[in-house]
Amino acid sequence: MSEQIAAIISPTSIAVVGASNRPGSVGQSVFHNILNAGYTGVLYPVNPKARSIQSVKSYPRLGDIPDAVDMAVIIVPATAVAATVVEAAEKGVKGLIVITAGFKEIGGEGVQLEKEVQALVRKHNICMVGPNCLGVMNTSPDVKLNASFASKMPRRGRIAFISQSGALCTAVLDYADGRNVGFSKFISFGNKADVSEIDLLRYLKDDPDTEVILMYLEDISDGRRFIETAREITWDAKKPMLAVKSGRSPEGAKAAASHTGSLAGSDATYDAIFFQSGIQRVEGIDELFNYAIAFARQPVPKGNRIAIVTNAGGPGIMATDAAMRHGLTLATLSDETQAKLKEHLPSTANIHNPVDIIGDATHERYEAALRQVLEDPGVEGAIVILSPQAMTDPLETAEIVPRVIQGIDKPVLCSFMGIVDVSEGIRYLEAHNLPNYTFPESSVRAMGAMVRFGDLLRLDRRCVRRVAADRDSAADIIQRKLGGRDEAYMTENEAGELLQAYGFPVLRHRLAAGPDQLESVLEYVGLPVAMKIASPDIIHKFDAGGVRLKIKSLEAARKAYDEIVANAKAFKEEARIQGVLVERMARPGLEVILGCTRDPKFGPIVMFGLGGTFVEAIKDVSFRLAPMWEISAEIMIRSIKSYRLLQGVRGNPPSDVDAIKDCVLRLSQMVADHPEIDELDINPLIVYPEGEGCVVADSRIMLRRTNIQSSPPSADC
Repeated sequence: MSEQIAAIISPTSIAVVGASNRPGSVGQSVFHNILNAGYTGVLYPVNPKARSIQSVKSYPRLGDIPDAVDMAVIIVPATAVAATVVEAAEKGVKGLIVITAGFKEIGGEGVQLEKEVQALVRKHNICMVGPNCLGVMNTSPDVKLNASFASKMPRRGRIAFISQSGALCTAVLDYADGRNVGFSKFISFGNKADVSEIDLLRYLKDDPDTEVILMYLEDISDGRRFIETAREITWDAKKPMLAVKSGRSPEGAKAAASHTGSLAGSDATYDAIFFQSGIQRVEGIDELFNYAIAFARQPVPKGNRIAIVTNAGGPGIMATDAAMRHGLTLATLSDETQAKLKEHLPSTANIHNPVDIIGDATHERYEAALRQVLEDPGVEGAIVILSPQAMTDPLETAEIVPRVIQGIDKPVLCSFMGIVDVSEGIRYLEAHNLPNYTFPESSVRAMGAMVRFGDLLRLDRRCVRRVAADRDSAADIIQRKLGGRDEAYMTENEAGELLQAYGFPVLRHRLAAGPDQLESVLEYVGLPVAMKIASPDIIHKFDAGGVRLKIKSLEAARKAYDEIVANAKAFKEEARIQGVLVERMARPGLEVILGCTRDPKFGPIVMFGLGGTFVEAIKDVSFRLAPMWEISAEIMIRSIKSYRLLQGVRGNPPSDVDAIKDCVLRLSQMVADHPEIDELDINPLIVYPEGEGCVVADSRIMLRRTNIQSSPPSADC
């Protein structure tokens, strides 16, 4: 596919089918843009009603062009696109850009028209961008392609931008021009009936002109392929990726039988996909370019220890506060560095970090301070803040920065605060590839993004660790429960059997089908016990009054049995009652939740978080696609806000996080192995102090028959 995409992005010849002389038409704009951008290949207009288009000889149809055509841009009515694709196939065209709208985005007949075009390009093995797109731009001097109806060609740069939205592209181009940002490739792929964001990412991974990849996405075609492709870009090509994903509302969460299903909206799934891919998700276009400029112009930091050099105390404090919020640490300057700073700065200056060189700072003072902090081995990046003062010349100060950083492999970001008074200095910085931000907080956030990318590059254990499990027994349990049905709810007793096949620490338990069985059941399980209703029709047992805890005698067990069954019948008269599950009472510990839900497009999504009955109210959870890397499980656990509780607080010992990680990996493997597991909750998983493990105290599983194949691990270890 990458070679075919190259025929679209770097074509040697182009036919514009639907090129026009009519002012204001898309056909006129696209042809004009290709011509005026200085396209280095051969350009052919195709229009049956015109002798020439903008003084270039026109051809009635594609087949009339005497020479080979690498790529065709199609700008004809939607109903004529299919016939044009057939004509392109007969001509031997390798790639198409279909700018025409009126396909699936309008629904109805448009959906069928798009399916027809899609089938044709796949039948004839033609690569197609679109339909319903702005077009494609390539700023390489070897190509100089602007096959779009955007009003201007972007300047050359090292950033690639791909977008589902053509309308957004035009705004982005104007915004980027105002910030002096250039692009290597700029691609609007519209309805992605053929070429998807994944195909474009594969192409950009090996594109020597691209160092940073930006994306605007409305959806993802294939979650697993997307992750695998993006991982290659992150860890093999080492190219940073930033994404704006529209649609953060909670409406994507489906009506579900489990806590996990109700919490796992579509946005949580995308967050998981981006994180596991090494992609940083940003809030909007401004943040997207703030980060991209830093990545494109400065080296990736080797750690999070930064120094701040400022001529104003307030902005220095603001930057310090922002650094703490965004995962940065203020570097502790060495005694040697502080001594040198003391030698070059006035006595009123602060020689600790942030280094405040006082409001009357000259460019010489900035140069001495920046040089000393960057030469300190404990500093891994620096932020230079300039507040406009009468004694501080912005241009002279800007001129010292590239001189100081020459030969130093550490990122430096600037915040020359303001717009008018510092404009000369800002222009100089930008001309020398030094990112500048109007206010310090933005520079700190950008540095934080760079640090996160550096941390990603250093991740180890990037593989799926297989755990010992009885996969065949688990498959038998699932098929036995489903029988001939399309779906089935597994009671806790049945769920426990499945979990045991994958080595989960399940409490000793047994089902009492009637009160007469309690004596033998208690003899097996041991006191004290928890007792819970066993019914495939009652999922939330607490809501039905179907749970009794800390039962310490046979007499109490008999009384509890009668109460549980009576409550269940009152709660749901028609409920099928299998009996009461009697389970060894777990000793107290910290309660967490493990869960899974299955996204129809992306497959199994695993959840971890703080557990208990209020999990849906607290919503302190994180998600990952299964199967996951071992390091992903660790980061998943650490990412919840309540992780501090697992580390031990107020005299409580640290929890057994390794035992939690083991259960997360077992769950990840189980749901990847068995696509019939549609929803699952383990709530609570009770965790004990370090080295003492954990136990499954409650569980529920919903099975659904499916044609989805299990997802094989992408890398075993």
